[in-house]
Amino acid sequence: MTKKLAMDWNQDTDLSPDLTSPKILAKNMSSIKDAIDQTIILAYKEDTEPLETFFLEQKFGCQVIRQKHKTGHKGYSPSYLCMLNHCNAWLKVIASNQPTLICEADFVPVRNLASLPLPYDPALGDMGIAWLYTCAPQIYHVLPNNQAVGFSTSMVAYILTPIGAKHLIDMAFQIAQASEPKQYSTWDSLIEEFLRIRGLNGYVPWRNYGEHGGKPNPEHKKAGFSPAHRADVLYGQLAFAPLYTAMQPYPGLHVLCSRLKARIKGLGRLALGRYLRLPVLAESTTPLKMLRFAIGRQLTLRP
Repeated sequence: MTKKLAMDWNQDTDLSPDLTSPKILAKNMSSIKDAIDQTIILAYKEDTEPLETFFLEQKFGCQVIRQKHKTGHKGYSPSYLCMLNHCNAWLKVIASNQPTLICEADFVPVRNLASLPLPYDPALGDMGIAWLYTCAPQIYHVLPNNQAVGFSTSMVAYILTPIGAKHLIDMAFQIAQASEPKQYSTWDSLIEEFLRIRGLNGYVPWRNYGEHGGKPNPEHKKAGFSPAHRADVLYGQLAFAPLYTAMQPYPGLHVLCSRLKARIKGLGRLALGRYLRLPVLAESTTPLKMLRFAIGRQLTLRP
C-alpha cells in the first residue's frame, strides 16, 4: 500500500524543512497577510475561479492542485482520494519552506480575510496547523494573547507549517499501511493528536475565516455523519455566494437559514460542553479566560 501511495507524490521533494527560515522565525505578525504569501486550492472538477480571483485580489500567490484519478485508484473512497490530494499540497509546503494557506475548492472566505489576525503566534514555534474553518472544534487552553490551542476536524481551510507538513506526510504513510483505501476514512480527525504527540499544537480560531460552501456529502451521510457542516460563527461577510445556494430560488434566504442553523448548533455545542469540555475547564489554570473566549466568540463583536 505504501508503494501505491508513494507513486502519487513527487519523491524528489526535500522533506527536511529549514527551521531557520525567516518566515518561520518571524515576529510581530499581526495579520494573515503578514505571515502568509502563498495559497493552495485543492480541487477535483470544481470551478475555482471565484476563489482564485479572491486570493489574487487579496495579494496572495495562488496555485490550484486538481485531483487526478489514476488507473490504480479505481474504487478508492472519495475521502481517501481527498487525503492524497492534500498530500500533494503538504509536499509543496515543505518545498516552499514557509507556512501556507491550504483550502478546498468549496471554501468561501470572508471578505477581509487578509487583514484578519493570525490565530497563532509564529514566534512561539509550536504551531503545526491552524484551522481557518473548524468542524466539531474544542479548545484545550487559551494563551495570554487570546489564541486558543485545540482540536478540529475537516480540512476545508487551514494554515500549515513545513514541519507540520512533514509530520502529516508521515501520518499519511501510516494510514496507507493500516487502512483500506476503498473504505471511508476519517483521517482528518487524527491530525491534531498526531501533531500534538510530536510536540506541535493545533490552533483553533476565535471565529471562522470562511464557510464550507459545498453541497451535502453523500459519503458522510452513508458513514453516519452529518452530510453538511457549516461555520458556527464567522469573522465577517462572505466574499461570494456558496455553492450550496446553486439552484436555490432564494439564494440569500438560503444562506441566512444555513447560517442561523449553524449558529444555533454552535451555541448548542457550547451549552452542552462540547466546545469547552467541563473536565478541561476544571483542570485549567485560567478558567475565566477560557470561558470568555468560548462565550465571547458567540456573543461579542471583537475578541
